[in-house]
Amino acid sequence: MAALLSAPSTPVASDRARVGSLRLAARNGGALVVRSEAKVSGGVSARGANLITHAVAEKAAAASSTDSKPGHELLLFEALREGLDEEMERDPTVCVMGEDVGHYGGSYKVTKGLATKYGDLRVLDTPIAENSFTGMGIGSAMTGLRPVVEGMNMGFLLLAYNQISNNCGMLHYTSGGQFKIPIVIRGPGGVGRQLGAEHSQRLESYFQSIPGLQMVACSTPYNAKGLMKAAIRSENPVVLFEHVLLYNLKERIPDEEYVLSLEEAEMVRPGEHVTILTYSRMRYHVMQAAKTLVNKGYDPEVIDIRSLKPFDLYTIGNSIKKTHRVLIVEECMRTGGIGASLRSAIIDNFWDYLDAPILCLSSQDVPTPYAGTLENWTVVQPEQIVAAVEQLCK
Repeated sequence: MAALLSAPSTPVASDRARVGSLRLAARNGGALVVRSEAKVSGGVSARGANLITHAVAEKAAAASSTDSKPGHELLLFEALREGLDEEMERDPTVCVMGEDVGHYGGSYKVTKGLATKYGDLRVLDTPIAENSFTGMGIGSAMTGLRPVVEGMNMGFLLLAYNQISNNCGMLHYTSGGQFKIPIVIRGPGGVGRQLGAEHSQRLESYFQSIPGLQMVACSTPYNAKGLMKAAIRSENPVVLFEHVLLYNLKERIPDEEYVLSLEEAEMVRPGEHVTILTYSRMRYHVMQAAKTLVNKGYDPEVIDIRSLKPFDLYTIGNSIKKTHRVLIVEECMRTGGIGASLRSAIIDNFWDYLDAPILCLSSQDVPTPYAGTLENWTVVQPEQIVAAVEQLCK
């Protein structure tokens, strides 16, 4: 599966911010295109959408069944850009700041072309100073703007942790409600393909305990655009997690405008035997495992929780009341990860509905190795998901 989900074949951003550069990056060709498993048409929510019969995404040349349907096809990073562009056009207070987000277009081209359209003040190239430009974004949010701060890599935002925790999440409270912080903090993260330990961070576990922050994770072009637009419109600070290996997912999305809820999970596959809760890249590992499980006679229900804080306990709870068994699959670390918090919430709220212990498959608590074979060993693989469901359903 990992071989299919490659990061965009665009050059990585330079080590020096290109402030004031007028050179536009050339459009990159020949990128491997893969499709997400949820097909959405019109303005219908992705909840309950029809699924492609095979769980694994495929190359564009081999998948053209949706070409005649309404809407337009976008890669995930293009969907993020379209959502951001629409909000910048709709609201002049929306602005972007970060390293190489201007005329270079961002390290994964999410902001490509926006500096030319909106100017250098609304799409602001910053120095390599995460603590400083994140603080600048928080300050601008306090004074009436709606900044979108890009971390070139989510791991770099650890340098801005003080700003995010002590200011971004708490200033609304510590100011007695005098200030709102409508800021979006976004960027690529997760285990990529031999990016090394420092560039394979999953910061969900770092940020989940900060009061005042909302956290969402996109997994398809459809929900990437919808969550981006919702995060920008929110009066709360929102951290939007994007996985580095999902940027080239391709999906047909509606032509008309839509905005998703920041607090709603997505039913990816209805089922009866076990509830599998997942998010981000692991959604595709779970769907690959689901194909094997169905062939073995199991009927798993798959939910992409999307909202990492707060959890959509309504959707999760209704599923548990039906299946009575829960498997959590995440790429986050096992110790103190999203899975640990989700397991605790389920035990607190739905203990009486459980017929088996909750199982949680997480990444190993080790720095992500550079070697590809070792890297794969540190994250959950589809065969482990199959084995866990078999254990739960004995």
